[in-house]
Amino acid sequence: MPVVQIEKAALCQCLNRKDFTDEEVDELCFEFGLELDEVTSEREMLAKEQGDAKAAQMGDQLSDAVIYKIEVPANRYDLLCVEGLSRALMVFQSLAQPPLYKAVQPAAGMQQMRVAPSTAQIRPYVVCAMLRNLSFTPASYKSFIDLQDKLHQTICRQRSLVAIGTHDFDTLTGPFLYEALPPSDIVFKPLNQTKEFSAVELMQLYSGESHLKAYLPIIRDSPVYPVIKDANGVVLSMPPIINGDHSKITLNTKNVFIEATATDAHKASVVLDTLVCAFSQYCSEQFTVQAVQVNYPDGRASIYPSLAYRQVDIQVDYLRKGVGRSDSQLTIDEICNRLTRMCLVAKATSDATVSVTVPPTRHDVLHPCDVLEDLAIAIGYNNLEMSLPPTLCTGKQQPLNSLTDKLRLEVAFAGFTECLTFALCSEKDISERLRLPLDSLPAVRIANPKTLEFQVARTSLLPGILKTVHSNRSLPLPLKLFEIQDVVYKSTDSSGSAVNSRQLAAVYYGKSSGFELIHGLMDRIMQVLGVPVDQYKLSATEVATYFTGRCANVLYKGSPVGTIGVLHPETLAQFDLTLPASAFVFDVEKFL
Repeated sequence: MPVVQIEKAALCQCLNRKDFTDEEVDELCFEFGLELDEVTSEREMLAKEQGDAKAAQMGDQLSDAVIYKIEVPANRYDLLCVEGLSRALMVFQSLAQPPLYKAVQPAAGMQQMRVAPSTAQIRPYVVCAMLRNLSFTPASYKSFIDLQDKLHQTICRQRSLVAIGTHDFDTLTGPFLYEALPPSDIVFKPLNQTKEFSAVELMQLYSGESHLKAYLPIIRDSPVYPVIKDANGVVLSMPPIINGDHSKITLNTKNVFIEATATDAHKASVVLDTLVCAFSQYCSEQFTVQAVQVNYPDGRASIYPSLAYRQVDIQVDYLRKGVGRSDSQLTIDEICNRLTRMCLVAKATSDATVSVTVPPTRHDVLHPCDVLEDLAIAIGYNNLEMSLPPTLCTGKQQPLNSLTDKLRLEVAFAGFTECLTFALCSEKDISERLRLPLDSLPAVRIANPKTLEFQVARTSLLPGILKTVHSNRSLPLPLKLFEIQDVVYKSTDSSGSAVNSRQLAAVYYGKSSGFELIHGLMDRIMQVLGVPVDQYKLSATEVATYFTGRCANVLYKGSPVGTIGVLHPETLAQFDLTLPASAFVFDVEKFL
């Protein structure tokens, strides 16, 4: 989960405390549903990452001030920065009221962002906002950059879903244009560079830089790249790669223009709300954000951010039951007070219902159970009564897994070594290498395989075992391997789903085919399964994977459950194996 760093001095200041012990901070975090991950300092962190010598070399440049690393839930984006975390703790400690965020439309008119139709090819959405009369300090400026990084790593999914750009508005002229152009047509001076580059040159430049290299594949193969410009044609950014140097923000920046391009409009709104709510406290008019109008090609005009508050009506009995409290133990007033401490302002609308106001920072609240969770945190998990569930359930191993474990032991006792291979393989593995036509196989294909080795779910265990034999040819012969795992088939009904089937396969590879050993192992398995002699037999058949005339179906109660035989030389040659081998494969589930 994400980790937020906050200095001890800053925490003491926001909570009106002269000092904190580490134990008190740990307890406070636990009460709020967080976890104190580490107590450290700049010097200790550098020594841990680069060694004591490097830390000593830096000398007085490093601070020894205590830093708390606090682990926050992955869905609480509002706690990913010092500002959001400290304000939440202040409200939790009843040292402040939940802030009222609002988006205003200036009398002179909103800034405009026009979206060109070409963006539909790559990143079709953009949201914007303005922070006016902002006052940065070195600490808040660093926190502003850090929050963007944390959002990029979490909800933005490494910038693939959303990419944030922040700019000094005083260096720009509206209205703005968001379009997508061929890479050769995009030329600008990127952040912290001294000359202009084309987008093609930037891809080459950043392909060797670890910081930006990971983001290049997001747009590299596209015929057009997204770009944002102002009214004078000045490039603000080429998302999701880099901002322009012209509009970079500094400590002296007073007005910040924020844009976030995305492939997911909802996540873009969440990211924008999180960023502006956290840092609007540094504006001259606290918690106030200036809205921007985004005009889409279809004529639709959207105003961002909305900073809308939602009302959720919840039954009091639902909340009491969830935390195990009676009417007298948990009054409506107490429910409202405790939820307000969690920044969820609540009011009683009747004796049976409370209305909870969900702020724009709490996009994680999707259902009444999320409100219930916050109520439980406010009460304190340690204060909740422990009780046994009203039903008694006895667990036991699934019959199929129990049978699998017993068969695994029996085959191992027979001198065979178990292998564990990939559940995914190439189309060639299950068809051409086994001398079977691909069209005849009910294979489940991966829609977007990242490699040719993982195109389909395996329909047989044989390819994986034979690959293992190939990788262990240097070991003393013979090689006796087996595997008992699932294979996957397309369902035979019209649902279009897939089904798993548990198979057991064994291979003997040596100077002779060893068919008698494979046959003996099959007989032993049938014996331990308790199959009567008259219900198990082999019936000659022809399967292209096996040698002609040396293959049989394994019949159980007259129905085929598997195959056994000497592998065809061409099958072995597909796996670069030059010695003879025998194998069997059968369906374990038929014996349940």
